[in-house]
Amino acid sequence: MRRIVLDTETTGLSARLGDRILELGCVEIVDRRLTGNHFHRYVNPERESETGALKVHGITGEFLQDKPKFREITAEFLDYVRGAELVIHNAAFDVEFLNQELALLELPPIEQHCAAIVDTLALAKGLHPGKRNSLDALCERYRVEHSHRTLHGALLDAELLAEVYLAMTRGQESLGIELEPPGPAREETGEAGHCERLPLLVPAASADEMAAHEAMLGRIETDSKGRCLWRRLETS
Repeated sequence: MRRIVLDTETTGLSARLGDRILELGCVEIVDRRLTGNHFHRYVNPERESETGALKVHGITGEFLQDKPKFREITAEFLDYVRGAELVIHNAAFDVEFLNQELALLELPPIEQHCAAIVDTLALAKGLHPGKRNSLDALCERYRVEHSHRTLHGALLDAELLAEVYLAMTRGQESLGIELEPPGPAREETGEAGHCERLPLLVPAASADEMAAHEAMLGRIETDSKGRCLWRRLETS
């Protein structure tokens, strides 16, 4: 499956009040591998950034003055994302801005150009209830190097989010268990000529393993606020 991890930087927090996209960064993942096929554009938003937004991304109006307008990169951007699954952190924010830009050009919303949209913030909240789930917090949790992230940047954040997404979803692509191909039946023949199966050996857990198991259940019980299924089964 082709996935595009996407991030934007904007002039402010409200597309409905006229804020615009000023940077667009995308990273491609195919079959859970980063391909290096990035899409990155600075955009002239045709307005100044709010003070708070400028402190976050540090991209000045002077720098953006000679950059293309969004309408000039739209066709290239839509070709890049078409048919892919978009992976976005706090997707509602970026999708609102993308759809506002597309609406100004009388084009369909982004949902009609891509296969689906995955919100990694919602995914993280489900995996880590009650925890901080900002991009920085997730980088720390999944040991993704992010010390160079002193300011927000669309491409940098998309690259970090791609690493976080792959770490968060590791092992979820397939719930099947790979089995070795069947070989000759391992049976022994008794004196009477009957085939007897070898006894199944079930090693018992050590004291240290049991303690580690209990500690893990305790953490799950705490993080899920008392909804650890294993605990419920133990008492049923």
